Amino acid sequence: MTDTIFALSSGQPPAAVAIIRISGPRAGAALEMLSGRLPVPRRATLTRLLDPVTGEGLDRALMLWFPGPASATGEDLAELHLHGGRAVVARVMLSLSAIESLVLAEPGAFTRRAFEHGRMDLAEAEGLSDLLFAETEWQRRSALVMAEGGLSARVKGWQDRLLGLSAEVEAMLDFADEGDVEDQGESVASLNARIAILAADIRVMLDRPSGERLRDGIRVVLAGPPNAGKSTLLNALAGREAAIVSPRPGTTRDTIEVPLGIAGRPFLFIDTAGLHEGTGDEIEAIGMDRAHAAIGAADVILWLDETSESPAPERTIALYPRGDAEGRSMSPNGDMIVVSAASGAGLDALVAAILERADHLLPRTGEIALNRRQRECLASSHAALQTDDDLLIVAENLRVARADLDRLTGRAGTEDMLDALFGKFCIGK
Repeated sequence: MTDTIFALSSGQPPAAVAIIRISGPRAGAALEMLSGRLPVPRRATLTRLLDPVTGEGLDRALMLWFPGPASATGEDLAELHLHGGRAVVARVMLSLSAIESLVLAEPGAFTRRAFEHGRMDLAEAEGLSDLLFAETEWQRRSALVMAEGGLSARVKGWQDRLLGLSAEVEAMLDFADEGDVEDQGESVASLNARIAILAADIRVMLDRPSGERLRDGIRVVLAGPPNAGKSTLLNALAGREAAIVSPRPGTTRDTIEVPLGIAGRPFLFIDTAGLHEGTGDEIEAIGMDRAHAAIGAADVILWLDETSESPAPERTIALYPRGDAEGRSMSPNGDMIVVSAASGAGLDALVAAILERADHLLPRTGEIALNRRQRECLASSHAALQTDDDLLIVAENLRVARADLDRLTGRAGTEDMLDALFGKFCIGK
């Protein structure tokens, strides 16, 4: 990692201020070439930037200098806070590109260097990625917990306990011939009891709601017969014309996905084709197949058919639609919510019912939420924590459990995954 990288780290110009970051062994030299001096570390210093080749004035700017390894990337790091005009930013970037060994950063390059220099582990990097893409308050809070090391601190505690248990096993193996057999048996029993306690602690984390729903949104599927008012209801919930509405049956032929944030929670609402016995139309049949598939994958089903039961009652909120029509102001039974997308009647009750379901499916706000990769690593570590009277088997189980936790934090076996993760970051991050 000999190149020094630079990139615009703030939003695209024009803006009030633009921030350019420089990281690597020649970051300090770049500052000296642009300003003629190296500022006091960690103190914003006003300077006049000059082109290092022509001497032409570029801008009056603030510069900051963070000598490594005590920097965000773990190496020498500099920042230039410029006036945020397009021409100013373009000209300073051009001057930096002319300096030997300075190269434009790839997406996620700064964060990757922070990871590789031990300034953050993989779980924290994934939390930072989620924070950059957070669109709802719950997503932001959960991502911030991860980015600030919430999961990493928990894993560090487990790793310390595993190391202590492993050291104890090795000592017992080394001195197996010197101790009393009865004492050895008591020690193994005590060891197995502590392994079981550790496994139970990890199990508690695995039993928490998945982070996938928090990241992708709770899947809420609107389903029922043709002309039940599914698309109209979707538009009312979305507050816009997300789906085409027509009195003609079969207007919706395919699934329509609309991401929404409600009360800080992320949702993905899915409108589907009307379900009926079929007319022999091939396109219509494909639409109904997709509707059935969406129902099967739904977290919550909004069922708009008072004449039949939902295919999955345990995941269903039953609705009595068109509540504004004559004679439909009350549900035939007390189990259905009367709604009218036209008048808005019943929508507050529907949203409250959806939020109640969501709160059982999502992690609590600000709680650690494992993504799929983290869950797989932790589940594998948990599975390895088996008790046994044979100390050699116990030692191997503990080694496997430690290796799985190392994969979770990125200490081992993650190169391909790192490329995918950091490639999602924006340039300058």
